[in-house]
Parts: sequence; structure tokens; C-alpha cells
Amino acid sequence: MKDTILIKTATIVNEGQILVADVLMSNGFIEQIGTIDIKPNHKVIDGTGKHLFPGIIDGQVHFRDPGLIHKGDLYSESKAAVAGGVTSFIDMPNTVPNILTVENLNEKYDIASKKSLANYSFFLGVNGDNIDDIIKTDTSQFIGVSDDGLYFTKKGNLLADNPETMEKLFANCRSIIAIHSEKEAIVEKNEETFREKYGEDIPAKFHPIIRSTEGCYDATKRAIDLAKKHDARLHILHLTTEAETHLFQNDIPLQEKKITTEVSVHHLWFSDKDYDHLGMLIKWNPAIKTEQDRQGLLKALLDDRIDIITTDHAPHTLEEKQQSYFKSMSGAPMVQHTLNCMLEFYKQGLISLEKIVEKMCHNPATLYSMTNRGFIREGYYADLTLVDLNSPWTVSKKNLLYKCGWSPLEGTTFQTEIKQTFVNGNLVYDNGQWNDDLKGMSIAFNITNDLWKH
Repeated sequence: MKDTILIKTATIVNEGQILVADVLMSNGFIEQIGTIDIKPNHKVIDGTGKHLFPGIIDGQVHFRDPGLIHKGDLYSESKAAVAGGVTSFIDMPNTVPNILTVENLNEKYDIASKKSLANYSFFLGVNGDNIDDIIKTDTSQFIGVSDDGLYFTKKGNLLADNPETMEKLFANCRSIIAIHSEKEAIVEKNEETFREKYGEDIPAKFHPIIRSTEGCYDATKRAIDLAKKHDARLHILHLTTEAETHLFQNDIPLQEKKITTEVSVHHLWFSDKDYDHLGMLIKWNPAIKTEQDRQGLLKALLDDRIDIITTDHAPHTLEEKQQSYFKSMSGAPMVQHTLNCMLEFYKQGLISLEKIVEKMCHNPATLYSMTNRGFIREGYYADLTLVDLNSPWTVSKKNLLYKCGWSPLEGTTFQTEIKQTFVNGNLVYDNGQWNDDLKGMSIAFNITNDLWKH
């Protein structure tokens, strides 16, 4: 049973405002916001001097369950997420098996209901093999369909490299289509050029040249052109280049956008200068690129061409990462530290608290039409995180919660610390202590709106 919890005198960051108030949560929901008298049945938490945010919603993670649970699973990675203030996530389809059927999707939901400490939803995978089945299905029942990560299974699975498949999907799909936007042909040509010079042991610093700006930009522009042709609902995952940011709009509200995009936190945090000391540990697809790209992404985030922030959390074991270029797995764990990274930018004067909350809480809920999440409002689910903005700590192996046991951020000192995280009114994380008796919920969503009327 959920407690009736009263947070007193917290500094609330919500919907473009910062104010000091109390928040009462009961039966999983926010019951009241304002000045609230303490009653005998209230569990009281002192929020004085701390900032209260809506729970972070991470729109792109790879929690590896089922089939790859030596890297991470829905319990371990959701636990890390909650410790980082993340209360809801959307997981990608490149598990084992790939989530290419409704049956496999439902099995994954069942696993999450037993293991996940955060709220959850899942993309249905789409590629050339199941496209005909997908377009025969009522896709409005899915939060989204995606090809992300499926290229690890076999070549040719990226929609961006298959315009005929992509066009068929755009013409028939009634859910968000979230794609990994790179041209494999360009990547493969660059791989061969560097393989001729370095063999299998290509230095990590050449990764952003192999997975180049050209490969990203060309794929994104073609996808946007096709989506506009069919009036489809397209979302470009993990944008990496300054050039691509100019393909997106900021002159209409998010609710009216049919083409949206995101930036993953590591593309804001790292740049190509970091390959020299971190090497394959920061090998991601698409690649971390130049300092100019990093700054361009931040600018586009601030002026609303980029709509949301994600992590693309993708744990691998150290053994899987510390290999030669072609064998090293792409991706790294980030979900425990994404809010801390963004708050560090706040400390540096690069972004406001209100904008962080907009991009990490409000906009993901709006973009994916989530029901009663992403805002601190009476009647909404009590997904909340209480943060001390003046509590330095350093990332080390002893405080990592990732099942893979490492992070590219080890040794980084953050100035801010997540103190408590509430999921559906349940105090799951409390200053290093855990209550995992209650699991998260499947995220309800509703895409029946004007964007889908052709």
C-alpha cells in the first residue's frame, strides 16, 4: 500500500516556474499542491532547500531484457534509473529475441511488470522482414515503432538505408516512427578506407569520421522528406550533428509537430577530444562528434529545434567494450547520471532549471502522449524527484548501480545529488535506501489527436 506523503517547503520547478510549496501525494497521485497542514497520517519529508522536479522520462534506453541480461536487466537498470531521478522509460527492441511481434512485445511487458522499479513502455521493432505484418496491425496500440539497434542483428535493418521500406511504413503507420538515422553505405565505405590503413585496430578517434556527418545528415534529410510526403509522424533518435539541427522546426508548439528529434546526454557531455583518454568506452552509434557539433546540439536544444533529452542507455560489459574497433560494442551506460549531467550544465550557466524540466519531463510526456505524467499537477501520477543542488559527490565503481559495473563518467564530480525519487507515489529511492516492494506501471498513452488526421 502506498503511503500518504507530504513534501514540505520544496522549491518546485514545473511548467516554466519556480516556487516554494508543499506537495501531498496519496494513492499514487498528487493530491494537493500549496500550503498544506500536517496530519497524523502523513509521512512528512522536509524539502527545505531542495528542488522538486517531475520524474525524468527517458525516451530511449536499452535495458537488455530479455536475452542479454549479462549486460543489464529490467531490475538492475531501472534501479539505476530511479537513483538518477528517472521514473519512466521507453525501451528499444534490440533484445534477444528482437521485439518484432506483438507476442514478443507482450512478453516483455510481462517481464517488466515483475522487475521494473520505474514505469515502462516499449517500442515495437520494425525492419524489412516484418514491415508487411506491421502495416496490417493497428499500430495506434503502440507507443512507437523503431528500427534502433536492429542493425546489430544483421545488415540492412536500418530504415534510413531502405527508402522503399520506409515509405511503405510512413504511408501506413499510425504510431510514432522512431528511427536511427545513418546511411550504412556511407559508413561501410569509410570503414573499408580505414581498415586498409589500420587493419582491425582502428583508433577510436576515427569513429566520428567513419560514422560521419554526411552519413547522418543525408539519412535524416531523406527520412524527413519522405515523412512530409506521407504526412507521417517521424521521430529522429539521438541527433549528433550541428548540420542536422537545421532540418527541424522551432516555430510551432511541440503538440503540433509531426517531425521531432532528441539529443542523448552523452552527445552534449563528450566531444571528439575525449576519445584520446576514453577510447572505445565512448564508442556510440551514431558517434560522438566535434566540439562544434556538441555546442550546436546544445543551441538547438535551447531554441527548441531539439525537443527532448534521452540517454540511449546501452550497457555492455567492460570485456565487450575493451576490444579492437570492429569488435568493441557500441553504447555505454548513462541513465543513473543523466540528470546530474544536465544540472552540471545549469551550474555552468548554460541552461536553466526550467528548460531542463521541459526537455526531460514535460516534453517526453507530450511527445509520446503519456497520460497524466511529466508534470507536477494535481491529479497526475506522483512521479517526483527531490534534488540537492549543492551536494558534491564523485562517480566511482562503489556507487554505480549498473549491472555492467562501469561508467565512462567514473572520476567525474557532480555538484548535485538526487536525494529521493517517487514512482507513482511510492518512495522507491531515499538517500541510498530502497523500497522495491512496489513495481512500476505500464505507461498509458493516447495518440488520438489532430496530428493523426490525414
